[in-house]
Amino acid sequence: MSEARAGKGGKRPAERGRAPRGANNGAPPRGRARAAETAAETAADSASGMPKTARGAATRRAILEAAERAIGRQGFNEASIGSITREAGVAQGTFYIYFASKDEVFSELVAEMGRMLRHAISEATSGYADRLAAEREGLRAFLGFVSAHPELYRIVQEAQFVDPAAYLAYFRTFADGYREGLERAAGNGAIRPGDAEIRAWALMGIARSLGEFQVVFGGQTPLDTMVEVAHDLIENGLKAPGDKAEAGR
Repeated sequence: MSEARAGKGGKRPAERGRAPRGANNGAPPRGRARAAETAAETAADSASGMPKTARGAATRRAILEAAERAIGRQGFNEASIGSITREAGVAQGTFYIYFASKDEVFSELVAEMGRMLRHAISEATSGYADRLAAEREGLRAFLGFVSAHPELYRIVQEAQFVDPAAYLAYFRTFADGYREGLERAAGNGAIRPGDAEIRAWALMGIARSLGEFQVVFGGQTPLDTMVEVAHDLIENGLKAPGDKAEAGR
């Protein structure tokens, strides 16, 4: 076929203006379009790092839950970002959309356990006007939460060495709220007066030790039994019923 018949440049008239094979009239190919859509759905706000969409929030949550399992089982040093993203079922690059580092996700987990645990205890004790009954149900809620989230409990324990600031904030927040509650109870005559700060840390110590007994040492004592034994100690102490001090009241 001659150049004249084919048209200028050797192309048939029907081919003139036809888009090259693979083009889509200026639109990105289907794969790139889907990738762009996914990136938009999972993008995080540059200032806060929080997701902009429901899908992004779900992805961030999946990464946090995977980090809880991976770090809780392996320890902070052994767990890698790769092991976290494999656990979450996302690409490793997706991790960095929401978190700058493994340290950041670790700190978020410590803070999250504090928030979740305080909420669980508040919910469990909200219906109890009697302070001693509230102590019993608060302890039950704590041990139930620890049993359901053993990896988070281990992470908080490890935070003492990995992220001391997060560790101190976790316990200080608990202690402050606990102290205030004990002060109100003493002021209302629900419990006898005493140093609320020391009492708060002592009661927290009981709960923490029983949690460690469950999670770290694999204690097999039923939760209800632990609660009743510990609460009897909190309510009645170690003093025998026939003590002279008791008889003289």
